[in-house]
Amino acid sequence: MTELPTVEAVSWKKAARIIRSVYPPIDLFEDIADPEDWPAIIAAEQKTNPRLIETIGEIDSVEPSRRVGGPGASYLMAPFTHVSADKQGRFSDGTFGVLYVGKTYEVALFETVHHHAKFMASTNEPEGWTAQFREIVLDVDAELHRLDPVSHAPLLMADSYVESQAFAVLAKRAGSNGLLYPSARLPEGQCVALFYPDCASNPVQGRHLEYHWNGDSVDMIKDCGSGQVFRLEA
Repeated sequence: MTELPTVEAVSWKKAARIIRSVYPPIDLFEDIADPEDWPAIIAAEQKTNPRLIETIGEIDSVEPSRRVGGPGASYLMAPFTHVSADKQGRFSDGTFGVLYVGKTYEVALFETVHHHAKFMASTNEPEGWTAQFREIVLDVDAELHRLDPVSHAPLLMADSYVESQAFAVLAKRAGSNGLLYPSARLPEGQCVALFYPDCASNPVQGRHLEYHWNGDSVDMIKDCGSGQVFRLEA
């Protein structure tokens, strides 16, 4: 499947992305608002901090015209500067970054619950409150290629990313900003896979969450701010 689908203007306010809390903001992206200044600053900093690249990643993986800076920019830039074959997803084979966003908090939650449960099962982790996550609330504004659940079914398989990864490589090479597609984890939910950080804006931290693993699935979510615990239906 090589033909790109129809382009649709996507404008979402207060969409959601959920990430592991282990990843801290990157000061360079936060403090220096003008991305044009980054290369010179990085070159200077590396002379005294040789581990800088481990923190900010490969900045050259994002072309200068599509970089973003200022408050919250870490949340938009990091998926594109920290890329590896170990970080594959539905629309990335690990050779380029993708920013995944759910239209609502619930969509983002169920997407991450699925992937966290898959990881926990594969590593035989014991039961308990196993990991902390943070919600990132952000806006999406981009022209994206829309995937239809019927005509593009091979790209939306629940647990096989072979065809979707190959398609995403071709779409990005053809100049696509990213993809709009139905959630595989929450009926009627929508997600986007953004190929560039400037397709999103205004990221701020929302809920702080903790996931409970019962040995078979993620069965409870804790809102660490309020202390409330929510049970997920099987």
